[in-house]
Amino acid sequence: MWNQLSKTAGLKGNKTLILEKAKEPNAWVSFEGSNYSIHVTKGLLKLMVQKNEIAGIFGHEIGHIKLGHYQKTVSRNLIWYLLYRAFGKDNKTTSTILSLGLALAESGFSREMEVEADDFGVQLAYKAGYNPWGLYNALLRMKKAGFSTSPNGFNSHPPTNRRLEHIKKTIKSLTGAKNTS
Repeated sequence: MWNQLSKTAGLKGNKTLILEKAKEPNAWVSFEGSNYSIHVTKGLLKLMVQKNEIAGIFGHEIGHIKLGHYQKTVSRNLIWYLLYRAFGKDNKTTSTILSLGLALAESGFSREMEVEADDFGVQLAYKAGYNPWGLYNALLRMKKAGFSTSPNGFNSHPPTNRRLEHIKKTIKSLTGAKNTS
């Protein structure tokens, strides 16, 4: 599935899938040059029931790669660091305000990237022949198991309910179909 989605997405370089022992459901991307690894926890795989759910999650993570989210984050972090060094290092109040503002701004950028990766993942899974409702169903399954994100300005991910509604709209605009999980 990982190879099929990677090929459909046109990923170049070495691509590996790494199984992590952690019990909490999670997946993420790591980079080394043009080589990519997707890390998936045993907890996530244990929670998922259908291959379409895993395809949706893999598609989402591939979205982070294809959309250049890692590179954008590194660039922003450099800018944040330079701003902090220029304005905040000598004044505790300014430093605190700057740190808080930067944390809120970075969380906002991160949430935007998560939505972009959701859209990409749904479209990629569909293009690769998987049910586009896989990511939706995966997030719904995680929510029902007690793993969800609530509204908070500091969260790196959008609230789960908001993500579910957005993904539903994306799928319907892509396929015009109802949930056929």
